[in-house]
Amino acid sequence: MPNQTLPFETLALVAERTSAPVHPDALTRLPLVLSLIAGSVDAISFLGLSGLFAAHITGNLVVLTAHVAAGNPARTAAILAVPVFMTGLILVRLLTARLEAKGKGTLRPLLLLQFLFLAGFLCLTAGHQFDPEGARAILAGMLGISAMAVQNALVQVSLPGSPSTAVMTTNVTRFTMDVGDMLFGRSRASKIDTRARAMRTWPTILGFAAGCAAGAFCEVKFGLWALVLPVSLALLAFLMSCFADLHKTSSDADENMRALPKQLSFFHMHIIDSK
Repeated sequence: MPNQTLPFETLALVAERTSAPVHPDALTRLPLVLSLIAGSVDAISFLGLSGLFAAHITGNLVVLTAHVAAGNPARTAAILAVPVFMTGLILVRLLTARLEAKGKGTLRPLLLLQFLFLAGFLCLTAGHQFDPEGARAILAGMLGISAMAVQNALVQVSLPGSPSTAVMTTNVTRFTMDVGDMLFGRSRASKIDTRARAMRTWPTILGFAAGCAAGAFCEVKFGLWALVLPVSLALLAFLMSCFADLHKTSSDADENMRALPKQLSFFHMHIIDSK
């Protein structure tokens, strides 16, 4: 009795053809936003906190050893930078392990944590006069470094396959090598892979450079109020992750709705066959 199954088959066909198309991944541009954050924070902290690198952490080792070699007193912030960064990474890894054990996502909590650290950095510095070696300046710098520790960790944990958003030496090396492979490589498959990787890498390089330029310009013009820029970008990154979660939930619901008519049709045919 084929006519009895027609409504269900029609419903399945309509559901398949009228379902909303899958949107591109909402997080595709997130590495670009994160690289803008890292570049601007690094430039602002360097200019506003007497040479402290918040993102380029190993740069603080260069500054520290240069001061010591020149017979100048070592700056407290430069001494604390690497240990605080490493401690932040360990604590973030413990947090993500607990989240993963509970079956929860890690990206949105880490982006929120980064936003809070940067907001604290802004609140402690903007509009205040302080001694670069004073407690306020040191604490503010450590908040900025902690924010960058969170960002470095979340790229590793929550965005696997994404290029670094704060360490540009690796990205520039990888991008340059990929361009060389595309120009002189022999394997077509290899060229396709390297092209895809290069297309993921160059926006972070450009974003970091643009962030440095914007951060430096704003710091010169507005002082440490320039931190409003990376704080705003961090809020944007967090909202992007929220949108991605909402879109994923919506897509899952659409998939379930598409599958339901087919399941009903299957069960209806099964009932008819049993009769």
